[in-house]
Amino acid sequence: MAEKFAVKKGDKVIVLAGKDKGKSGEIVRIVREDRRAFVSGVNMVKRHTKQSQTETGGILEKEASIHLSNIALLDPKDGKATRVGYKQLDDGRKVRFAKRSGEVIDS
Repeated sequence: MAEKFAVKKGDKVIVLAGKDKGKSGEIVRIVREDRRAFVSGVNMVKRHTKQSQTETGGILEKEASIHLSNIALLDPKDGKATRVGYKQLDDGRKVRFAKRSGEVIDS
């Protein structure tokens, strides 16, 4: 069975460690095997690319992956880092909630 992660694509997260500590962004992609995520505007690197038929060459800036242990979900209430909990609602749905404020993350 696939491992369960507290964050998923589209979540707003904040960086806890590294050169971009304190920056926040949205998760663009998650690499499950490596436990890494690509966050928009965070951990930017320069790539020297050769010109191809479809793209122009040059020095392009793009996001590099960041380990899941170095990011935390943003609390929807106050915008600070929070841990994630799971609970069963009255209608039977299992949802994620912010441990900081108790706010439900999944709609």
